[in-house]
Amino acid sequence: MADQSYCHRLQHDMYFLTSTSRLNEQVVDKIVLQLNRVYPQILTNEEAEKFRNPKASLHTRLSDLLKHLQKKGDRHCQEFYRALQINAEQLFNDLPSRKILKTPDPTEIETDKEQYMLNDRGPVFFLACFSVAAGLALFWYCCNSDAAS
Repeated sequence: MADQSYCHRLQHDMYFLTSTSRLNEQVVDKIVLQLNRVYPQILTNEEAEKFRNPKASLHTRLSDLLKHLQKKGDRHCQEFYRALQINAEQLFNDLPSRKILKTPDPTEIETDKEQYMLNDRGPVFFLACFSVAAGLALFWYCCNSDAAS
């Protein structure tokens, strides 16, 4: 999935994005406006008006927008993902295609998990180990100083 185009990723994420309450009216409007104003070659004024028309349901407008971007090509889909990331970062991070991209390599060491495994004992365990080590060092020092005299 990591090597697939943005259009394929958008097709994969389409159900997730259009399911109820994922994107609200304001976020969709912000995305459409960003695609129109920042990237006017992505959405023309007429297209932006069509996808912001409050007479059509949000689900319909969003579905039509995603299909429109897929027809236009990979760059258009990529800019949609960029706009989604800027305007709804948590949703962007929860996309099914993002989760597939984040799937770790089984041969790769998960440093966060390893760090947790090494540090899950807490400060009391550290102090206990340090005390034992300091006690052994003091004992060894005292025994060696008595033998030397």
